[in-house]
Amino acid sequence: MIKDIDFSPEFEFATSRSGGPGGQNVNKVETKVELRFNIQTSALLSDTQKERLLEKLKNQLVQDTILVITAQEKRSQLKNKELSVQKFYKTLEKALHEKKKRLATKPSGEAVEKRLKSKKIESDKKANRNQKIEY
Repeated sequence: MIKDIDFSPEFEFATSRSGGPGGQNVNKVETKVELRFNIQTSALLSDTQKERLLEKLKNQLVQDTILVITAQEKRSQLKNKELSVQKFYKTLEKALHEKKKRLATKPSGEAVEKRLKSKKIESDKKANRNQKIEY
């Protein structure tokens, strides 16, 4: 559903120098990619989707409306850019996924019987402790 929508025109990318693998290349090339997406101004999301995203992702938002996703795992800027886009779609899918409501069920007859039997055994065990022995 969300993966079918092309959000790329609404992405803003920023690059910077990355830590991690890369040797001397790390000091020269900007491989870290930061993807910024403004949820509030997006034309591709419905109002209900925007509200849900703002509520679910409030800890990941900057300035209350901008979702920032970074990727610096790979050595090339292009691969990190692709990775940040993948992370974006996963984040959106997870935030917009609605959990199914749990249906309350009754325990099976066998389970009830087993529980009552174990209660009876425990009860008898404790009752036997109080028996007075006559000599």
